Amino acid sequence: MAVRQDTIVAIRRGGDKLVVANLEAAVYPDIEFGTDPAQPVDVVNHTWGNYFLSAYKGVFEHLASKGVAAPPAVGLQVMVHGTVPLGSGLSSSAAIVCASSLAVAAVLGVAGSLTKGDVAEFACSAERHVGVNSGGMDQAISVMGMPGVAMLVEFNPVRATDVQLPAGATFVIANSMAVSKKAETADRRYNLRVVECRLAAMLLAVALGKAPAEAAGITTLKQVEPAIIDKYGPGAEEQDKAVRELLHEGVYTPEEIEGLLQKPLSSMYEGNASALRVLGVVGPEGFRLRDRALHVYSEAGRVYAFRDVCKSEAAGDDKLCQLGALMDASHASCAELFCCSCAELDALVGAARQAGALGARLTGAGWGGCAVSLVREADAPKFIAALREQYYAPLVAQGAVKEEELGQCLF
Repeated sequence: MAVRQDTIVAIRRGGDKLVVANLEAAVYPDIEFGTDPAQPVDVVNHTWGNYFLSAYKGVFEHLASKGVAAPPAVGLQVMVHGTVPLGSGLSSSAAIVCASSLAVAAVLGVAGSLTKGDVAEFACSAERHVGVNSGGMDQAISVMGMPGVAMLVEFNPVRATDVQLPAGATFVIANSMAVSKKAETADRRYNLRVVECRLAAMLLAVALGKAPAEAAGITTLKQVEPAIIDKYGPGAEEQDKAVRELLHEGVYTPEEIEGLLQKPLSSMYEGNASALRVLGVVGPEGFRLRDRALHVYSEAGRVYAFRDVCKSEAAGDDKLCQLGALMDASHASCAELFCCSCAELDALVGAARQAGALGARLTGAGWGGCAVSLVREADAPKFIAALREQYYAPLVAQGAVKEEELGQCLF
């Protein structure tokens, strides 16, 4: 569902470099890059301009993948302004990458050939240049989102289907004020989860009878679903049973995984710089593969259950209660199995429920940022007032946020 916050990119040809500026220059100073689309993105010294550069590269890479001759690289002068809170779980990085991609495509004269699906696909790949193994959800909703309508986003190919909320329901977004720096912390958080999910998929495949060499080529848990169905049958409960039977509790060490797959982990991720960085920093904490797989399969089930409840013939209030329960279960799974929540988010979600939310969960990658609450539309003003008092009043008293800024934190 689209929110009113946005990111705008103005662009024109000029000079012999990529000059990227921001209206908030004191916070985001001007940055210059060369015009070579093959130049690498410096992920070690991360800057905000990396998001524009990744989008610039992504446009040229997309054209090459379609066999289209790219126009000559030229100097560009760029001005960026955004109102999407950074590190808030509202896809601020995807917003700048998608907006920049469209701007670059337009100034190069190739935008007319792009579909929304094209932009969502290549913007996802492009954002990985900043060092985050993005999965595509943020880019898809940034491009395809519509006001007042939830979207079921699916992949391969990327597509979005409208999901109409029950009458009388609305979402309220609240910022925990804990900033989630996804790119800077990726090796121990976001990218680590991507690695863990792939490793879980490989080990499930081996346990279900695939040869280790074949299993090593699997990249997603979804690819294992047919084998689970063959042995356990279809459905979320069967997936849960399979994971609990086939993956052990607790930590898998790199040595244990290499023994099961009969191959060094580094060779499985050859050419994947972000994954190799993860492997380089993982210590005795190892990989919690069972928990990650349980979360992914159950969360996928909740997504379709949410869609089904919205489409059902149940009474409106029953629908709202069911949807709220799904959101509560989602947050519990994010916190306990995927371990991507934080103390501030848990406190905010708890405060939202006390303030009258039917259900609440973190949104975005986690480790900070926003929570989204399902609220009866008629109760929204009362809910917002209660949440201001319960969660934000102490932050205002501490000087962590100003009273006049609360409209940007809670909407």
